[in-house]
Amino acid sequence: MRDTSYLDWPFFEARHAQLASELDAWATQHLDGAHGADVDAACRALVVQLGQGGWLAHATGTDGKIDTRAICLMRETLARHDGLADFAFAMQGLGSGAIGLFGSLENKARYLPDVASGKLIAAFALSEPQAGSDVAAMACAARRDGDAYVLDGEKTWISNGGIADFYVVFARTGEAPGARGISAFIVDADNPGLEIAERIAVIAPHPLARLRFADCRVPVSQRLGEAGQGFKVAMATLDVFRTSVAAAALGFARRAFDEALNHATKRQMFGQTLADFQLTQAKLAQMATGIDAAALLTYRAAWQRDQGRKVTKEAAMAKLTATETAQQVIDAAVQLFGGMGVVSDHPVERLYREIRALRIYEGASEVQQLIIARELLREAAVDA
Repeated sequence: MRDTSYLDWPFFEARHAQLASELDAWATQHLDGAHGADVDAACRALVVQLGQGGWLAHATGTDGKIDTRAICLMRETLARHDGLADFAFAMQGLGSGAIGLFGSLENKARYLPDVASGKLIAAFALSEPQAGSDVAAMACAARRDGDAYVLDGEKTWISNGGIADFYVVFARTGEAPGARGISAFIVDADNPGLEIAERIAVIAPHPLARLRFADCRVPVSQRLGEAGQGFKVAMATLDVFRTSVAAAALGFARRAFDEALNHATKRQMFGQTLADFQLTQAKLAQMATGIDAAALLTYRAAWQRDQGRKVTKEAAMAKLTATETAQQVIDAAVQLFGGMGVVSDHPVERLYREIRALRIYEGASEVQQLIIARELLREAAVDA
């Protein structure tokens, strides 16, 4: 029943369709969505599986290049099968993508092969208790001390926090006010100045933590890019993975739609199927139309980035539309299932918990609206 006709869209090359097909076959064989109570262990195991399968190599940007369309198709495919597998794949990419894009040859050689093989778990540490979407409000600081930087402060909502082997950490180094005075560093998890201050439990269980840095010494060689370029490093990385968040939302939405359509055509009610009711047909039509609209925006942004274009506005449009649409599609699927839709661990119940965070992380929907408006106004000022 799954529709794959979108793989024929002109955004893609033949290799993308082949990649999506191969990953789908692998996921069907290896992923079942059942992980038990130990989420840390499950996530570690998925990283190993994905590494051994050769899939993580697509996310690391080992050669300094990242195929955004490939990452998006892979996230969509994994999300449709297993939300935690998508999380494991995405965090390996987000945590190592900055190294692939801005790291020295030594740092690339030290970290990326082991991230790609699943031997090392990566994490991206940007958010703080008082600085989430407002990166310029960052308080975590790094002062230069000879051939090292000394980090002090906290990071929170850090995915893979507590299980990561290293963190890409952003800290204020003071070269200029606001976002222009931030630098990026690779901090190994066994650094004595790094502490896991708190583990955070959320509705869709993922490894998540608050980090504390106290006199945390990091060699200058572990800095990514030049001093004061941390905001550039963060935004370049997020431009890739913000679009892939939209793709993950598409995967969740497509799975919910397939489950709902299958259920509606089989569920008997009042002498006919649920799908025979016009109200059901209208809902299915809305779901399908929303998914296609979100997919077009998502893969437009991915294609544009792969053409070397700036995609700040397009990625924000994709992320906003895909996550909000997926929430609506999944909610409609739960409603069509009735009581079964809220039974713990039912496929649509899992999807309902998975989708909610996507409307918040890597920039909440409201922040995406601000980004889009800011870019529109900037373009208007240039044209004036």
